[in-house]
Amino acid sequence: MFATPAFAQAAAGGAAGNGAVGLIAFLPYVAIFAIFYFLMIRPQQQRAKAHRALIDAVKKGDEVVTGGGLIGKVIKVSDGEVEIEIAPTVKVKALKATLADVRTRGLPAAANDAKA
Repeated sequence: MFATPAFAQAAAGGAAGNGAVGLIAFLPYVAIFAIFYFLMIRPQQQRAKAHRALIDAVKKGDEVVTGGGLIGKVIKVSDGEVEIEIAPTVKVKALKATLADVRTRGLPAAANDAKA
């Protein structure tokens, strides 16, 4: 009663083009997801992979930092645990997963190097 035949014909003709309009409206969401992936998700995955490799490569003599902030020298490595010496007579066991950073032992400086 309120719809005129002209409006009904226009609505039926426009239904065929709605698929393209829906696709165009969906494209910004795809672009936003792609931007988030390349700027946030992918770098975070790469950092996590590098950290996992660093933790798996822990060896005796490395200096490590635990998640709680303890700094010590690794004296024994087992499958999922490391034994850390945090003071000359203090040894603690920690899970490898709780290690935050590994500082590999560098070569000692030569005694005859002049300090600048």
